[in-house]
Amino acid sequence: MTSNIYNIFTLPNGLRCVHYRTTGKVLYCGIAINAGSRDEDEDVYGLAHFVEHTIFKGTTHRSSWHISNRMERVGGELNAYTTKEETVVYTVAPEGNLRRAVELIADLVKNSTFPAHELEKEREVVIDEINSYLDSPCDRVYDEFEDLIYKGSSMGHNILGTPDSVRGLTSAKCRGFIDKFYTPRNMAIYCVDPSPFDKVEREITRYFGDLEFPDFDNVRDLPVATERFETVIDNNGHQAHTLMGARLFGKYDDRRHALFLLNNIIGGPCMNSRLNQELREKRGLVYTVDSTISLMSNCGTFQIYCGCDPSSLKQCKSIIRRELDKLANSTMKSSVLERARRQYMGQLHISSEHRESRAIALGKSLLYYNEIHDIEWSTQRLMEVTAQQIRDIAELIHPDNCSSLTIM
Repeated sequence: MTSNIYNIFTLPNGLRCVHYRTTGKVLYCGIAINAGSRDEDEDVYGLAHFVEHTIFKGTTHRSSWHISNRMERVGGELNAYTTKEETVVYTVAPEGNLRRAVELIADLVKNSTFPAHELEKEREVVIDEINSYLDSPCDRVYDEFEDLIYKGSSMGHNILGTPDSVRGLTSAKCRGFIDKFYTPRNMAIYCVDPSPFDKVEREITRYFGDLEFPDFDNVRDLPVATERFETVIDNNGHQAHTLMGARLFGKYDDRRHALFLLNNIIGGPCMNSRLNQELREKRGLVYTVDSTISLMSNCGTFQIYCGCDPSSLKQCKSIIRRELDKLANSTMKSSVLERARRQYMGQLHISSEHRESRAIALGKSLLYYNEIHDIEWSTQRLMEVTAQQIRDIAELIHPDNCSSLTIM
């Protein structure tokens, strides 16, 4: 499919690609893989993240030094990240480096060797990363909360793994993960660049057209429902870090548009969110309060975080419950909904100016939905959200359905 904006094409091996032609001076190119920590076996927790770290450590064609210099030498960057369900390997560089970028990413995906001596060095880096999270309760509380709410499933473990599990990861296990999951139909390439459509197709075909790993359907089990919990981990800290939240539907559910808007109303990145007004502006009980959504392929969570003095914890949780209860038991006035909608659309347009994030979003959209859900698409869905849909979502995250975890 070709338009004035996007060229979406599929290689004969099943690899999907999207090119967004711009007039800018910067190239954004990357590959999104439908594989993350959720896809690990129990004896190799942390493998997806470890592969992301070590995929840069050597290929059959390049050493670690040559990989790290390939894009940096022209002023670009090479990076990657891992979540519970996805890995993204990407680069940013000045225009004119399309072939360099595509060829390098293809080399990493097809030819990474994971040299044992490089893995030994990176192992300590990852273990240090794990320990740094343990020393940061405001970060740790998110991981611990997900461990509890997804207990008993492949979702219920830290993306980083444990020091013991990381020490057991080998070159063969890393390469095995690549061979199993980094397959054409389990990935999508994105490219944002001034190059003509036909040139981008030619370069991607040249370097990815021979990618022929066995394909499979990456079917994930639905995590079993867990009982509500009210857990406190007391480490005698000076602040109480609390997450309250509930299990929800996944990223393919049409109700997600109402959820995104409701999340922005409750605790989005704005001073006039309900919880920021009630907890910080009116009462000065917290420095930070926000709400977040984490939607996976077949499940998800809504979470509210606040950090407060331990003596204020009971009051903060009471206020949060009250605000959630109000949203679930009343229908929002049309004028209030319209103001919230207008504010959220403005935020979407501002965030779209971050070109790197927008480029990555193209790859993820093609990977998950097989089409591009850009800002115009999202705006249209947002305009269709009704007050009743907002209330229906609020009932799902009613305090009676929420668990909580506090680390202090």
